[in-house]
Amino acid sequence: MSPRTEEYRDRLLQFMDEKVYPAEPVYHEQRRVAAAAGDEHAFPAVMEELKIEARKRGLWNLFLPDSTDPPHGLKVHEYARLSEITGWSVEIAPQALNCSAPDTGNMETLHLFGTPAQKQQWLQPLLDGEIRSAFAMTEPDVASSDASNISISIVKEGAGADAHFVINGRKWWISGAADARCKVLILMGKTDPNAASHRQQSMILVPTDTPGLEIVRSLPVFGFQDQHGHCELRFTDVRVPVSNLLGEEGGGFAIAQARLGPGRIHHCMRAIGMAERALKLMCERAVSRHAFGKALADQGTVQADIAMSRMEIDQARLLVLQTAWMIDTYGAKAARNEIASIKVVVPQMVLRVIDRAIQVHGGGGVTEDFPLAEMWAHARTLRIVDGPDAVHIRSVARAELAPYRPPR
Repeated sequence: MSPRTEEYRDRLLQFMDEKVYPAEPVYHEQRRVAAAAGDEHAFPAVMEELKIEARKRGLWNLFLPDSTDPPHGLKVHEYARLSEITGWSVEIAPQALNCSAPDTGNMETLHLFGTPAQKQQWLQPLLDGEIRSAFAMTEPDVASSDASNISISIVKEGAGADAHFVINGRKWWISGAADARCKVLILMGKTDPNAASHRQQSMILVPTDTPGLEIVRSLPVFGFQDQHGHCELRFTDVRVPVSNLLGEEGGGFAIAQARLGPGRIHHCMRAIGMAERALKLMCERAVSRHAFGKALADQGTVQADIAMSRMEIDQARLLVLQTAWMIDTYGAKAARNEIASIKVVVPQMVLRVIDRAIQVHGGGGVTEDFPLAEMWAHARTLRIVDGPDAVHIRSVARAELAPYRPPR
């Protein structure tokens, strides 16, 4: 680690110990009380306290290299180390630092492609932690693993100052949309069905209070309802001005690729943090429980599970850090095979580690008495979000086979 990374790591570890871990039971109790009153997506008050404290300590917007609040200048591979630490408390810590998905990807997108007016209206409030946002890409009626299938209609009507985009269709698994603080969507949809397949899509900013935009439902994940929600949305003649276009018409795919590179580093490192916490819980349980006359930690199968978990976590971390370094050095495009690789390797590793930890905990592992069941549910979604495993495996295989195929 660079000296700069070590400094931020030490400050973040102190913040986690002093503020985040003690806030976890408070957070969950505040959520339980709100849910009992009929609001599963209420924002726990303790989070605002943590955000204020994190910002005061300079632990704010650490994901964005060009951040001025604070002006840290952390590169992708440097922030990756910090992202892993936040994964130890994945529901709380990233948001406390204003470094949670999908806002990080949306802020990066606005930073790279937004007009000055768009940045003033949406990026600055996001950087200040005053609002939240969502990324509306996946659709229920098509296989969204192939983004060229995305079919929500975006039609331009009118001319000059009266020109608008009119949006019709459905989206689902739109993370963050159920949170009352979510004020804007970045929506990907089809503006030109007759263009080449990768020029049909565009990205549009859609304020969440636009008439015709409806939250149909919030989708639980294996029975767990996320605080900010994963929503199905319906768009019925939703009208936004053409000035809400991000970048250029037909540039949706290019923007999506720019957005997903660093974001996959963040996802993977937070997931590695989850795996580390699961391993810690597994070791603590193993030394404290006895069966057949000795501690679980002295049983050969448990020792094997612990050893394999340590080796697999360290292997995955090195691959992610190499990928982050490649993004910093050569750009996301040059690191696309490594990005695809970590998106497969890390979630599968995390699921194995959490599963072993659940096994060592016995019946308690599948209850809410321990965080493992919810961690497993969260980690399982990572094999689907930002492209399912099969798509990334296909990409890596194609690159590996390319030198052996005859030229076309």
